[in-house]
Amino acid sequence: MTGTGSIGRRLTLLLAGVAALLSVLSWWMVTELARQAAERTQDNVLAASVTTIAETLRSEQGEVRLELPYSAFSMLGAISEDRVFYRVATEDSLLTGYGDLPVPTAEGLSGGRVAFDTGEYSGEEVRMATVSRLVLAGTQPVSVNVTVAQTRSGVASISAELSQLAAILSVAFFLVAVSLSAFAARTSLKPLNEIAAAVSRRGPSDLRPLRRAAPTELAPLLTSLNRLMDRLGQSIRSAEDFIAEAAHRIRTPLATVRAQSEIALRSTQDEGQKKRLRQMIRAVDESSRSAGQLLDHATVIYRSDDLARLPINLSDLVRQTASGLEPTATMKDIRLTIDAPPTHVKGDPVLLENALRNVLDNAIKYSSSETDVAIAVTQKDHEIHISVMDEGPGLGDGPVDALTQRFQRGSNTQGIVGSGLGLTIAKDVLLAHGGRLVLQNREGVAGTCATLVLPSY
Repeated sequence: MTGTGSIGRRLTLLLAGVAALLSVLSWWMVTELARQAAERTQDNVLAASVTTIAETLRSEQGEVRLELPYSAFSMLGAISEDRVFYRVATEDSLLTGYGDLPVPTAEGLSGGRVAFDTGEYSGEEVRMATVSRLVLAGTQPVSVNVTVAQTRSGVASISAELSQLAAILSVAFFLVAVSLSAFAARTSLKPLNEIAAAVSRRGPSDLRPLRRAAPTELAPLLTSLNRLMDRLGQSIRSAEDFIAEAAHRIRTPLATVRAQSEIALRSTQDEGQKKRLRQMIRAVDESSRSAGQLLDHATVIYRSDDLARLPINLSDLVRQTASGLEPTATMKDIRLTIDAPPTHVKGDPVLLENALRNVLDNAIKYSSSETDVAIAVTQKDHEIHISVMDEGPGLGDGPVDALTQRFQRGSNTQGIVGSGLGLTIAKDVLLAHGGRLVLQNREGVAGTCATLVLPSY
């Protein structure tokens, strides 16, 4: 199946995208608010300045008089280094200031309100505040317009500084949000990773349902996974039952065929028929042995799912297993020697006896007549070794690991009845117990040393 990328990475990128959008939005909002606040501050100061100047207007001897209050301009200088322009004029004459300074139209000055406008003067953008006041000059009121203007460099500078500060804060917010997004993604996916870890720690035949708390969103996945494992378990048990039943049903008629073939072999004098009958007996022996080992293998698979952990005296187990194979060894004049001091382990006695019997049976089967097969139990560090040493042809020229695979036999076993399942059974039993099977040729002499390694408890 082609991967579609990491969910955690995709979730982190999604949250990071949201954080980036919020960062840009917050920067724009802060920048806009800073610009509006700076402009409002400048307008308020301009309004206060122009109002202060307008309040100093008075009439003396029928003429409009004005004393410019310097405090009005000092207010403007307090907020920035911008240039300040002013203009005080009636409708007919300029009283003081810059005569070419633009003023709003008369409609904008109605009601004595301060009128604001933005324009250009002396090549710079300026913000202007204008107020109109009536002053009694003689017998007629005269309208006097007071205008104060200030360049906008200071406002732009303040807005830029606040915008830069907002950008720094937005970037910091984005970085923190990305870190929190990654943490949130890992935390959110932790239950899923725990379920995956719980499944990966199991053995290949462990199909027990997962019993663990899961978030509501993962409950359907966990339920489906448990149902799948239950169906797989049922299928495997059906296959094991079929193999066991087939092995039982095959061995009985095979035994009958072998007995009848031996009777026919003793009663015939024809050499051709004898040869054919011997081939038949050999084929029956191979089939019977394969059926028996298939049954043993099914037993190993079935019991490995629920492995017993019982105290076992290895000395008794070794002697009992060797005693069961003593008749087979005696037929080939093979002497079994046992060096098994009292040693105890915990495990499944049926499976361990099965593994040892298959290894010992291989040693007897492949050994020449009138040789020895030695069984020794030793303890090394935190492991117990059960070594079976024969004087047979050895492991052959092929890779040793291949001999523990199902139905695989060595290159030097032609002509010897076998199914290729004995070492597979022994390896599976030892793996179920946390051990291993070690195969090697004996040093200095012909033969094989098969060692069953078990952890000591």
